[in-house]
This record gives sequence, C-alpha cells and structure tokens, in this order.
Amino acid sequence: MAANPLDLHLHRLHLTQFRNYRQLTAEFESGVQCLLGNNGSGKTNLLDAIHYLSLTRTSLNSTDAQNVMTGEQHFAVRGTFEKNGAGFDVGCSYQLGQKKLVIENGIAYGRLSQHLGKYPVILIAPGDIELVWDGSEVRRKFFDALISQIDKEYLEDLISYNAHLKMRNAMLRHFAEKGKVDRDLLESNDSKMIPAGTRVYSRRKSFLQEFEPVIARQYQAISGGDAHTTSVKHVSDLNEIPFADLLEKNLERDIILQRTTGGIHRDDFDFLLNGFELKRYGSQGQQKSFLVGLKLAEFEVILGKLGFKPILLLDDIFDKLDDTRISSLVAMMQEGMFGQIFLTDARPERSVDLLSAGGIRTKTFSVENGNLYPRQ
Repeated sequence: MAANPLDLHLHRLHLTQFRNYRQLTAEFESGVQCLLGNNGSGKTNLLDAIHYLSLTRTSLNSTDAQNVMTGEQHFAVRGTFEKNGAGFDVGCSYQLGQKKLVIENGIAYGRLSQHLGKYPVILIAPGDIELVWDGSEVRRKFFDALISQIDKEYLEDLISYNAHLKMRNAMLRHFAEKGKVDRDLLESNDSKMIPAGTRVYSRRKSFLQEFEPVIARQYQAISGGDAHTTSVKHVSDLNEIPFADLLEKNLERDIILQRTTGGIHRDDFDFLLNGFELKRYGSQGQQKSFLVGLKLAEFEVILGKLGFKPILLLDDIFDKLDDTRISSLVAMMQEGMFGQIFLTDARPERSVDLLSAGGIRTKTFSVENGNLYPRQ
C-alpha cells in the first residue's frame, strides 16, 4: 500500500556519541524498516534514539547522562521528519552537567513541553510488562504521556500541579522544622494547585471513558477473539472527596509526614480482565495481548486526535508473542493500519519470512556493534 503523504515518517537519522553509536547517518523509507542483528548490537538503542527525538526522553528510564557514550562528554540525536508533505529538522543534544537542548528547524524551544505531540511514536517492547506488574507510577506516567500528546491544556495543568506539589512538600518540611504552620502561605500555594489538580483528575476520567472501549476492541483484534472482556478502573482519592476538602482533612497528617499524602499524584489505573486484576488472574498470553492492545489503542487515539499516523516502534515483538498474536499483527500491517514501522529482531530470517509471506514491503538493515548496514 502506498504511503499517505499526510502521515508522519522519519526520513533521516544522525547520531553522535549516543549509547554505542559514535557516528551514524541513516536514511529510511515509509513502510516497514527491519533492524536485524544479534542481541547487544544496538538495535534497541536505535529505537530509543527515535523515541528520544520524538519525546525528548529515553524509553529506558535512564538519565540523559546515561545516554552519553562511555568516556565522552556529550551526545546528539538529529533527524528529519516528513509530515503533511513538509520536512522538519529536529535535534536533541546534551552536555554532561548542562540542560538538554531541543531545536526544530534551527530554533530552540523555550520549553520542552512545546515539542510534545508534534512527532509521536508508539513503542511496543518487552519492558511493557512493567505496566502490569509495577506500581502506580508507571501506569500514571503512561496515561500522562498519552493525554499530554493530544491535549496541551492537560500538559500545562500537570506541569503546574507538579510544580506546586513540590513547593507544598518543601513548605511542609519547613513547617515541621520550625514547629509552626504558615496557613496563609500554604493556602496561597494550594489555591493554584487545587484547580490544576482537579482539572487533571477530570480529564483523566473523561479520557478513560473514551479510551476503554478502544482498548477492548484492540485486545479482541490482537488476541484472535478472546472471549474475556477488558476494562480499566481509575483509582483516585478525588473519587471520594473534593480536592480542597481532602487537603484540609489530611493537613495534620501531611505536616507530621512532611509530604502531601493525598491528591492526583497518587492516582492509579487498574487493568482488569472480566472484572478481576489482570496481574493476578490473567495468563501470560492474556497479559501480552492486553499490553499490545493498550499500545494499539494509543496509536488509534493519537491518529484520531492529531489526524496522522504516529511512527510505530516494535522491539523484539516477534520473540514475545505466540503465532496467533503474530498473525493478527501482520494482518494489521497488510491492511495498512500503520504508517512507518521500525521493527527489531535478533533472528533475521524470521522477520523477513513473516513479512514477505504477507506481501509487506520492507527495507532491511543489519545492526553490528554500533553500525548500520543496508541489507540486499
């Protein structure tokens, strides 16, 4: 299927001292790019460089300093995106001990948040299982990142809330040290934090109402028609009590513990299968289907809100799914559901054979010790 000129795709990528890549320049096409090579060769690092270029942060929860090649002082990731028939040059660079710099068409952003949502990517990777098994922070970050890409007001409210939460916690520590509470100072800060937090809470709730049926549909598609039903429950202190009342109720406790013990920063999203916790009652196959369905739902929502297909990054996906789920994913590729795809595999023949059998056009590369070579 021919590429839609309105869709997003990465045309060129240049890396300098990023992880195990000293210097790399590569050009890509629309459609499927297969990055093939042994484990440890740098396939995931390439995907992470694209992720960084899109979201100005790594997908691997590492700090910016950890992205600098060992023994060096800085890294740079540059790329040219094509969207709506136009080209956009984007660069991210970082020097040890300094703030990162992100530029678009030669102009530096005043705030990194201005970049979010312009060049979206969806990553499906083995580490996604953390969304099921880890604590609330991982799930909260997933939903915050997704909503922030399609709703700038949400992102601004979230930034404001987190800034005032940090100030409030600093005040609480100060009050505990002095043995005296300055209520006027606290109320001044709370008067800004409460509206922002309430709006974030409401947007999370309304977004989930839109998002939940999309997850359910994608779960059915990827699992081959599993009879189980999926749902997501928004767990929040604000489900029970208005935010202002909650802060007042918890004040004495907050002062003793020197931190804000209630608010949207404690929200969670419970993943359920037939009404029961996916973590406890779902099989490994059901958990994988849910996670892939979750990411495909993310893809669908971003497409619907922004009007173009985000780039899809698939890290060792064929190694983690069974034949039924692989067949479902390949069928989606055949139907032209996606735009540009970057797919990694440590078993070259598998990816080439699967995609060739489906009549899917690919551009293949060999990844070897920080180098990228086009394959014939």
